[in-house]
Amino acid sequence: MNSLLSRITQTPGQCGGRPCIRGMRIRVSDILEMLAENVSTSEILEDFPDLEMADIQACLVFAARRTDFSRLTA
Repeated sequence: MNSLLSRITQTPGQCGGRPCIRGMRIRVSDILEMLAENVSTSEILEDFPDLEMADIQACLVFAARRTDFSRLTA
């Protein structure tokens, strides 16, 4: 999983500092939104020829890690 996460980069001044894929100007949020809109991975890869399947997987792992909150019990 960490090798996938290394594909996600954040560079100040690039895309407003938002997480991108491998230093390109393709934001993680753009890929996640496309997946949420039912765009297939093959369509995404066609639209962005510089992307690889592992980049899409990295976006999903990144999102999963960002939403993994500890539960507090009373």
